[in-house]
Amino acid sequence: MVNMRDNESPYEAQMEEPLGRVSILSYGSGHMLNDITSSCWFTYLLVFLTDVGLSPGDAAAVMLSGQLADGFTTIFAGELIDRFGHFKLWHAGGSILVAISFSSVFGSCVPCKLMETSSSTLETVGYSTFAAIFNVGWAVAQVAHMSMVNCMTSNPSSRVSLVSCRNAFTMVANLSLYGIALLIFTLLRSVSVLVQYRWIAYVSISLGSCFVVIFLVGTKEPGSIQHSTDKNLSRISWAYWFKRVLYYQVALVYTLTRLVTNVSQAFLAFYVINDLEMPQSSKALIPAIIYICSLIVSVILQETRWSSWRLKLYFSAGAVLWILSGLGIVLLPSRLHNVMYAISTIIGAANALMTVTSISMEGVLVGEDINGCAFVYGSLSFVVSCGIALYILESYQGSTQIRSNSATAFGYSITRFGLGFVPAACSLLSAIVAYTMDLPDARRRPLVEPLLA
Repeated sequence: MVNMRDNESPYEAQMEEPLGRVSILSYGSGHMLNDITSSCWFTYLLVFLTDVGLSPGDAAAVMLSGQLADGFTTIFAGELIDRFGHFKLWHAGGSILVAISFSSVFGSCVPCKLMETSSSTLETVGYSTFAAIFNVGWAVAQVAHMSMVNCMTSNPSSRVSLVSCRNAFTMVANLSLYGIALLIFTLLRSVSVLVQYRWIAYVSISLGSCFVVIFLVGTKEPGSIQHSTDKNLSRISWAYWFKRVLYYQVALVYTLTRLVTNVSQAFLAFYVINDLEMPQSSKALIPAIIYICSLIVSVILQETRWSSWRLKLYFSAGAVLWILSGLGIVLLPSRLHNVMYAISTIIGAANALMTVTSISMEGVLVGEDINGCAFVYGSLSFVVSCGIALYILESYQGSTQIRSNSATAFGYSITRFGLGFVPAACSLLSAIVAYTMDLPDARRRPLVEPLLA
């Protein structure tokens, strides 16, 4: 066990000081490119690929290739970052890959142009290649950004504030995407749908890249690796984490939380249109309400004085809200579709509570053992990247049965079952696991100043 409190140095004293507003905001902006491209990925990629001529199965295969690349990259990225440090350099490199490859994913089939042919197999291979490259860059940037939290400060309140701010910018990124999409769909009605999707991708990349620059300029490079080397502290081996029960508990909670948010995002648009028979505008309005509520809750969470029991309490509260929302989604008749606006506010609050606290639990797991923090964040992200599960979900989403609302499970449509029961079940299981956790308490200090004056 690595102990960093022995003979406390000036560096350690500085690490325990709470962070100020500027540091937290500049850090939070660093994941905007990842978030806005991820939102575009899950919202529009399948529609785009089927519009260019790929079958739903081939489109899902493209999605699968990206998820598999993401899963394996997180492990190696975490190990390399732990070994060599330089978080911002890794983040910048990953962001460059994201920007270049994402524009190619929503562009034309490059191999098809080079070989002057347009077979479905070659198109699938071409789009899958750039999807994999995109997810490699995305994973590198994500692991570098997430693992910086524990290396920037050891103050528990500041760590949660960093995570809350990061989640708030995630909500801003999602809202920005829907705003960009609405603007482009309105202004470019005369062009083809494929061109509209490409402009959405290009504008999203440009906006996200601006925030990457803000992050790189405004955030200081953590010096944990260098300081650890100076103190002759060895890097923590993988076996150390695998022997801890808390590692598996946090991994399961984080995995279930991501399944809740990803599954709900995948099925939401189909549910409000096919099951509730709401107007087409609801595909943008309902998600916007969810993200606005998530943003508000994330900002509120930044002002909270955190302890281990509060992390578990707030996470459980979010899980209970999702269980209630899932029950409402399963039972809601189409004639009462306006109730979905109220349910969406509850979903937004639940998503924020579960996401912020589950990521903060990772920080508690790492604690002061920061010489292996990148591996922890990377390996936990690998657990989330269940490529096969996402492949099945997205295949259903893109199938004709889903679109016609004819497929059923336990008497309910697949969309109603997927959006209501699956997230609720994952929330229930994650709350049970969180209750069994024995999270260590740490010293708490308040923030220097609130994020909102």
